[in-house]
Amino acid sequence: MDMEEKELKAKDIPWEYALCFNSECENKDKCMHYQARLLMPEDRYYGPAVYPTAWEDGECRCFREKKLVKKAWGFTHLYDNVPQWQKAEARRCVHALFGGGNGPYYRVHHGENMLSPLKQEEILKVLAKFGSIEGIGFDHYVADWDFESSPCCDYNVPTLGT
Repeated sequence: MDMEEKELKAKDIPWEYALCFNSECENKDKCMHYQARLLMPEDRYYGPAVYPTAWEDGECRCFREKKLVKKAWGFTHLYDNVPQWQKAEARRCVHALFGGGNGPYYRVHHGENMLSPLKQEEILKVLAKFGSIEGIGFDHYVADWDFESSPCCDYNVPTLGT
């Protein structure tokens, strides 16, 4: 899918994503927080929001550009360049990036959840410790909306379903 053709829809927006109600903002047409608010269902009465205190000297500390990024899923060939005797340790280290349990790792492996570009980079950095990452990639890539948290948020929006 062409990165420019995908339309942002209400179903794409994580419930935890902070919504912005500042209709006076000069950047509202480019801000993911404001655009997400425009798609808010009418029966929603509460949830995370960008507060007016985010404004400082005419700039919003929570501005998040509305953009598509290349997300990934699937680990079939991820460990191909890791020497056989180190594969178990490499898998354990990658697993650790997903927190406790097997669920989050396997949900990404099977395409139920996707990896943000940042998480893809973290995984490749771990694998680089075990050998070359040249030619290594994830099984599938797709254009999807970037809902990583803004610099002002104290939380990270879950991208791995945890």
